[in-house]
Amino acid sequence: MEANLAIRCSVRRRPVATQRPQFTVMLGQMRRGETPVVSKLDRLGANAHDIMATIPMLARGGIAVVVLPLGNLDLGSPADKLMLSMLAAVAELERNVLIERTQAGLARAKSEGKTLLRPLKTNSIQRTDIVKKRSQETVSSLARLYSVSLATILGILRTADH
Repeated sequence: MEANLAIRCSVRRRPVATQRPQFTVMLGQMRRGETPVVSKLDRLGANAHDIMATIPMLARGGIAVVVLPLGNLDLGSPADKLMLSMLAAVAELERNVLIERTQAGLARAKSEGKTLLRPLKTNSIQRTDIVKKRSQETVSSLARLYSVSLATILGILRTADH
């Protein structure tokens, strides 16, 4: 029972297309007769079911969709609907395989003791110096002095405060 709970909690679900903020903004700006162009079919939904709901929804609003590798998507015939559902299923499969491989690679790297973070821009001596100098120098001058961004200096100072 506990293993199932852990698995359920670790799976991150993509929100359906209509719940993604930028997609909602795009929908609000689309007008009848306009044609959004997407690079891949999976950009239209989180899974095959979502894609198969999104394209007809757009079509009902008089909005045709162009997927670059596929061209203009027409849902006028049963054969076209079948082709679209098959392509949506393949897109979902590709995405799931990509996620699975990424997770396996991260797990392997972690088991080998590799650090999964970006390399630090400063060493421990520099970070200690930055914290010591914060009362005499501005954040901007510290960033210039150590050739790092303001965000890096702020992050170091925030970490030192905790």
